[in-house]
Amino acid sequence: MAVISTEYGHDTTAAEVARDIDLSGRRIIVTGGASGIGVETARALAGTGADVTLAVRDLAAGERTAGEITESTGNSDVRAEHLDLTDRASIAAFVAAWTGPLHVLVNNAGVMASPETRTPEGWELQFATNHLGHFALALGLHDALVADSAGRIVAVSSAAHRRSPVVFEDIHFERRAYEPWLAYGQSKTANVLFAVEATRRWAADGITANALMPGGIVTNLQRYMDPAVVAGWSKGEGTGGMELKTPEQGAATSVLLATSPALAGVSGRYFEDCNEAPLVANDFEGSTGVRAYALDPEAAERLWDVSLRMLETPLPQSR
Repeated sequence: MAVISTEYGHDTTAAEVARDIDLSGRRIIVTGGASGIGVETARALAGTGADVTLAVRDLAAGERTAGEITESTGNSDVRAEHLDLTDRASIAAFVAAWTGPLHVLVNNAGVMASPETRTPEGWELQFATNHLGHFALALGLHDALVADSAGRIVAVSSAAHRRSPVVFEDIHFERRAYEPWLAYGQSKTANVLFAVEATRRWAADGITANALMPGGIVTNLQRYMDPAVVAGWSKGEGTGGMELKTPEQGAATSVLLATSPALAGVSGRYFEDCNEAPLVANDFEGSTGVRAYALDPEAAERLWDVSLRMLETPLPQSR
C-alpha cells in the first residue's frame, strides 16, 4: 500500500490546499467550528463554495463566527447549530434535525489536558468528548454520509496519541490515578482507531475515514495548561523541537483530507503536515509519525464494540 504524499507541507495553509477546489452543492459539518483551527477549517471549506454547518456548543459564538466567515468568503451558506458532544440527547437532536445528504464530517472539536472531570454517565471527559461524542455523531449521520456514495470523515487526532494506547482495562481512570495527558493521549489514539475500524465497516458504503495531526498551534485548546508554558511555546520554548503553526496552517491537513481529489477512496490512514505519516515503533520518542497501536485493527474493532456498549448505557435519572 503506497504511502500518500502531496506537494504540501508544514507551512501550507488551509486556503492554499483549498485553492481551485469547487465543492458547490456539497454539504459539510465541522464540529468545534467556532474556535481555533475549526474556524480556519470552516473558512477554507466555505471558500470552496460548500454548504458549511458549524456544530458548536456555544451557539452565540458559532453564529458570530458563521457571519464572519460569510463576510470574508462571500458564501452565505454557512450556519451554526448547537451540539454538545458530552450530551447524548444533544447529539441525537442534532442528528434528527439533519436532513438530506452529508458529504464531509470533520470531527474537529476537542478538549485537552483537562482536570479530572466526569460526564453524568461517569465517563472521563476527554474520552467522552474527543472520541465517544464524535463516534455517536458519526453513527447517527451514517445514512446521510452514504447518500452520496463518497462520504468522507476527517478525524482530528494529535501527536499526543503517542502518549498512550487505549487502556481497555481502565478507560475512564476508575482504578488508576488520573493523569491529564495520558487521558488526552488515549482519546487521540481512539480517534485514529475509529478511522481504522470505520474503514473496515463502512468501505462498502462508499465512506472513507482518515485521521490527522494538525500540528502544534496555540489556541483556546490550551486553556487548561500553565499559561507560562503556553507563553513559552509561543516563543519556541519547550516544544520538544516541534515548530509551531498558525491556525491557518494547522487547518491545512484537515482541509486536504476533506477536499483533495487525490484522496478519493483513501481510508484508514493517519496524516501530518499534509502527507501520510510514517509508522513508528511503540517506543518511538520523536516528534513525527504514528504509533503502531493506533493503527492496530484488533484494537480498532475492540474499541468500536466497547464504544457501542457505552452508548447503550441508560442515561442517569435526574433526581
